[in-house]
Amino acid sequence: MNALQRAKRRVDAVRRNGAKAIDTGTDGGVHVQLLALVFLIVFPIVVAAAVSTKPQGIVTNLGDLLPGTHAVENYREALVDYGFGRFMWNSLLMSVIVVVGKLIISLLAAMAIVYYRVPYKNLVFLFILFTLMLPVPVRFVPLFRLISDLGWGNGLLAITVPYLASATTVFILRQHFLSIPSSVVETAKLDGVGPAKFMVHVLIPMSKGVLIGVSIIMFVYAWNQYLWPLVIIDSEANQVAQVGLSLLQGDVQGGQLSWSLVMAGSMLTLLPPLALMIAFRKPLLETFTIQQK
Repeated sequence: MNALQRAKRRVDAVRRNGAKAIDTGTDGGVHVQLLALVFLIVFPIVVAAAVSTKPQGIVTNLGDLLPGTHAVENYREALVDYGFGRFMWNSLLMSVIVVVGKLIISLLAAMAIVYYRVPYKNLVFLFILFTLMLPVPVRFVPLFRLISDLGWGNGLLAITVPYLASATTVFILRQHFLSIPSSVVETAKLDGVGPAKFMVHVLIPMSKGVLIGVSIIMFVYAWNQYLWPLVIIDSEANQVAQVGLSLLQGDVQGGQLSWSLVMAGSMLTLLPPLALMIAFRKPLLETFTIQQK
């Protein structure tokens, strides 16, 4: 029996050591893949940042990727001379309005679907999800006619009101509300808490992380809008940052495109959403994992 026990112990030790070796090898492979993906994502940003500091932004060899000496001049020219600061302000105003409006509408819709007896609410929710299957460009023609008939064209209402309804946000909030313990809801009902008070004092405090994460997602989505503002806005002064980049690309100096100016505008456009995603990365990750609860 002693010899048999020793043999079993040796087999178990070999298995544990083999598992550890496999795990170590697997972890090493995963780390290599992650580093490769990070490099592929970060490298274009590093190139854009380097090009934005050059006189013309022409890259012919690896030495041209070193930082230049025209950073202040290029960024000042983009912000002041070409009015890119105005474009960024329009995008910021549009994004904030869209985030606040979407948050209010989606919060009310998700709360009604989860906690209240609404006739055919499951059918309504399926219809909301069905809107995700419609490509955005399909809605441009009727939406353009509607905005024109209302007299909202070439203004802030034209680029904000069409984005206030969000099926994705309703879905995420609904999934989160379903994960809240039913005992909390029953206690609120027994205390006679009304809908508004229930939302303000129960749902919102228990959903701060998800609400922040959803807000970041909505902000990035609104900030990156290009096609609809290009279609509905005629005045250059009312355009957004993404369309402003194409205006920078349309400026040719001496028959040659100034890539340094374009890259300076690209870096300026990247900063607001990147700063928000870094500052609120934890709530953002919580939002992406909400479906697993």
